[in-house]
Amino acid sequence: MVGNVPQETDRFVGRAVERQTLASTLVTHRLTTLTGTGGVGKTRLAVHTLHSLADGDIAVLGDVCWADLGALPDDRSLIPTVADAVGLADHTPGMPIDALCDWLSDRPRLLVLDSCEHLVEACRSLVTDLLTACPRLTVLITSRQPLDVRGETLLGLEPLPCHSDALTLLFERAAAVAPGAPTEQPGQREDAAEICRLLDGLPLALELASAQLAHHSPRQLAARLRSHQGELQAAAPIWPRRHRTLRTAIGWSHELCEPLERLLWARLSVFRGSFDDGSVQGVCTGGPLGPDTIPGALAGLVAKSVVGQDASGRYRLLDTVREYGAMWLAELREQDAAAARHADHFLRLARLADEGWLGTEQVTWYRRVATSHTDLCAALDHLAAAEPERALELIGRVAFFWSCCGHLREARSYLGQALLLCDTESPARARGRWALGVVVLLQGSHAQAAELGEECARTAARDDDVEGRIAAAYLLGITHLLSGAPHAALDEADSALRQSAGPAFASPSVLRCHLVRIFALTGLGRLDEAAARATSLREACAARDECWTRAYTDYQLALIALAQDDPARAAEHARAMLDGKRRLGDSFGIALGMDVLAAAAAALGRGETSAMLSGTGQTYWRSVGHGQRGTPELRDVREASVDRARTAVGSQTFEQAFRRGAEADPRAVLALAVEGRLFTQT
Repeated sequence: MVGNVPQETDRFVGRAVERQTLASTLVTHRLTTLTGTGGVGKTRLAVHTLHSLADGDIAVLGDVCWADLGALPDDRSLIPTVADAVGLADHTPGMPIDALCDWLSDRPRLLVLDSCEHLVEACRSLVTDLLTACPRLTVLITSRQPLDVRGETLLGLEPLPCHSDALTLLFERAAAVAPGAPTEQPGQREDAAEICRLLDGLPLALELASAQLAHHSPRQLAARLRSHQGELQAAAPIWPRRHRTLRTAIGWSHELCEPLERLLWARLSVFRGSFDDGSVQGVCTGGPLGPDTIPGALAGLVAKSVVGQDASGRYRLLDTVREYGAMWLAELREQDAAAARHADHFLRLARLADEGWLGTEQVTWYRRVATSHTDLCAALDHLAAAEPERALELIGRVAFFWSCCGHLREARSYLGQALLLCDTESPARARGRWALGVVVLLQGSHAQAAELGEECARTAARDDDVEGRIAAAYLLGITHLLSGAPHAALDEADSALRQSAGPAFASPSVLRCHLVRIFALTGLGRLDEAAARATSLREACAARDECWTRAYTDYQLALIALAQDDPARAAEHARAMLDGKRRLGDSFGIALGMDVLAAAAAALGRGETSAMLSGTGQTYWRSVGHGQRGTPELRDVREASVDRARTAVGSQTFEQAFRRGAEADPRAVLALAVEGRLFTQT
């Protein structure tokens, strides 16, 4: 399965031999590094080759997982970025490399590490560990330099031939950017070939040049290129020729931009990931760039192929283009101001997401936080050095989102750093301490979570902070539940809710305490009361399109239905839970839901379906780095489910179905489960 490989946005030109060589090398060698100068098309060739793989090759290589490393400023986020790419939402407190190796060790996968040249040493160590621990793993590297590790197969990529493929690329891209641009006519060919020679056939340079054919003839462009290249050679004679060529093309494109476009290009270089129009306005406004001028300048950069735009409308700078913009940002002495505006923007986004958690846009905010992850980390890095108190506020506001979406390690790291930097009591510190408690609880550290919860409660009592007391009660209540103490959990929730005279949606903490009470009632066997409260809360959540709490009410209603011998109703609620957790990207919640749906299938007499769901559920549990977890009552449900399914179909059929579920694409099984099609298949 091609997985998260970037989509091709235009026709791939040439490279038939290189594509075939790369495809065959991937199948026969475990580590392949595609090398070449910047702008030669390493990433494009890798993307095109992977989308062109034959079914047989895909079967050998397994799932394809793409990790874009170009935006990482250093190696601190290397393992989290790779974990994200391979679907590991690690909830463990141990060494991250161990969790990654364990996750990648069970099935064939192709891992692509794109743009590694600035992280060669860290990638060398990571790849060595992965290939040693994961015998079924294949790795493809794109980099301007090799890793220099044993077993590495190098494929050097040369520029396009100037009289054939380079010409085709130049004219095709020109026609795509500006339909009125010159076409490949005999009278234009010689001048266009001169452009290709001056640009050494480098695809990125040709794409940048092609945008100018809407305004200049090939002869005019060739003359301007010769002049610009001569100036650059005189200024930097020791640079390698192809490096000078790419700088010529980028610098020339920069020169042809309007002044506002050049300023915007420089300011856009502060983004590490993709960005949207709102982020451009929030980060780049200032001086001559404002709401009225930014759209035109941005459209101009897109038209000149400086800024790329994907099908969703989001923008991105190629690494080399970003580097050039960053150089000009330094020349303008705006790096600090741009970094501050960037951090301000993403702190505002975090505040809006936090305030919108209870609203109708909850799922949208989860997705925006996920999409902005790289830039949120950049903002945290800047604020930790410049304004630690604001860094603490930022991580305190996004940590709950991250805890749901598999970034527990980063949340714990940033929270720990910020709490150390800000040792004066404040609302941000109280929020950060609470968020750290949630994170360590999900990592399995119940005792530490309880200590942090008690500390939160003491601080709230001292400050007469009712909302803080309710938040602490949620943390302590869920800790009691996971520790097998539903009585204590119910006491915490009831005590906190007595302090809140408002409705369930008065605040996120109040809503979560209502959920703790439902969990506790189920754990105590007070099923009718738990079901009534869960149904009422579910209806309120549905009316607001609130997803997180609603999914957990469905989870509880499914468990209650199983206990009341109503497996059909249990399956309905389990599928609804899975749908909600899928919308949020919550692997931990999906794992819980798979277990409950497997139990419902077994109770309905569908032993083989139950076994397959259990196998896929095991994959999701492995993706969070834990064995099966949850409240104690779920353990009994799981054991009864496995026994019932195995008895119904026999051990051999059960094991075969379990293996099919474990080896299948978990997202495909999840889709079938949510749609109910697993229960209609014979």
